[in-house]
Amino acid sequence: LLLAVCAVGIGGTFQYGYNVSIINAPTQHIHKFLNETWSSRYHKELNPDLLTFLWSVIASIFSLGGLCGALIGGSMAIRLGRKGALLMNNVIAILASILMGISFPTGLFELLIAGRFLIGINSGIGFCVQPLYVGEFAPKHLRGGLAMGTSIFLTGGILTGQVIGLRQEMLFFFFLELLGGEKHLPLLLSSSCIPAFAQLLFLPWFPESPRYLLIDRGDELSCAKALKRFHGSSEYRREMEDIQRECFALDGEKPKKPWQLFTDRSVRWQLITVIVMTMGQQLSGINAIYFYATYVFEQAGILAEKIPYVTLGTGICECLTALSCGLLIDHVGRRCLIIGGYVLMTLWCTVLTFSLTYQELYSWVPYMSMTCVFAFILSFGLGPGGITNTLTAELFVQSSRPAAHMIAGTVSWISFFTIGMLFPFIVNGLQQYCFVVFLLECFFVAAFIFLIIPETKNKSFLEIKKEFHKLNFGRNA
Repeated sequence: LLLAVCAVGIGGTFQYGYNVSIINAPTQHIHKFLNETWSSRYHKELNPDLLTFLWSVIASIFSLGGLCGALIGGSMAIRLGRKGALLMNNVIAILASILMGISFPTGLFELLIAGRFLIGINSGIGFCVQPLYVGEFAPKHLRGGLAMGTSIFLTGGILTGQVIGLRQEMLFFFFLELLGGEKHLPLLLSSSCIPAFAQLLFLPWFPESPRYLLIDRGDELSCAKALKRFHGSSEYRREMEDIQRECFALDGEKPKKPWQLFTDRSVRWQLITVIVMTMGQQLSGINAIYFYATYVFEQAGILAEKIPYVTLGTGICECLTALSCGLLIDHVGRRCLIIGGYVLMTLWCTVLTFSLTYQELYSWVPYMSMTCVFAFILSFGLGPGGITNTLTAELFVQSSRPAAHMIAGTVSWISFFTIGMLFPFIVNGLQQYCFVVFLLECFFVAAFIFLIIPETKNKSFLEIKKEFHKLNFGRNA
């Protein structure tokens, strides 16, 4: 089971985290490449405003690709299977790496844009299909911990990109030598082919999702073989019985399309819950910190030369808390961790607002601001960071699950793009009070989860569906 999670994660959410953070390392060299390409092509200097625009397109086209990947990820998982969709997804990553790699020797920055768009599609599909696959092959008593692999590999990808980007450290110079000099540094963007090849090498050794084999394909023999591989010959029967019960309850119901979920009263509150949680996760302020970490730490009074190391510390914090959450989730439960995470994030936003307001009065206040940022990230990783994806997989039965992940992925990428666009305006308008917006958002999401979401620990998908039955059909249902 653990090896399967690793094989899935390396080419799944690891790609998402890695490609979010690795873009920062070659920024200066991409600017130089754009200037030189423009001058040789049009025999004139590139306008600074146009340079900014082209760089913005290269950086943000990743989010648009991610949105497209989320929209097609569920359909791929239905047609190709969960494992098949992930394997096919690596072809997109390799093609993206080739386009980004040849863009520099050919002098075609358009290929760089196309490559970033394709790697965004790859990340969107992986972000959609990975939790779907892991949630379906994991036994219910370990489902939470194994599903946290999604968050662990995502934060691991972010951390890897941050470490490579540290220009004074050994790993940076190692990659510099490997690439053949600083002028080839932008080829770091092509390194996303490495996890793609790793997944193509390891994932074929693992079975397809047992639930997909039995419920969607009707292949009971293959389902039994897959369960024996995942759970062992002595333990697989209990999981087999659970899948058969769900198959009987669905009575041949075909996988639903995303728009069908919006008109299906039986999943109304599950869908509302997923949308609220996904928006809450993305709009909580965590992406604002990663997008604008330099600004946040400058406001906190940290010296400029220390900021890259402080930013690296944020990645280490989230990675460690994702691991901790994976160990706790099946013992403490989902509700306690996610509600506690949002409540703590509300608290740290409050303290951070006061410390940013009064940071010039005392020399120790800026360090309190930095502490609040780290505490905020720790609180996010301990709850909302990983449990959101886990619950998305748990709240729906087989026929609705792929469509639910498509909707969650779409909401996630739109929110990701929105916060990247709006945060500078929030900062300019509210200045030191900008985190009040995130404070209110975290508080309302915590209240919603407390009032609506039942505990799902150690429950089958059918038992969770029954928990929502009264909400969907009324107390007298």
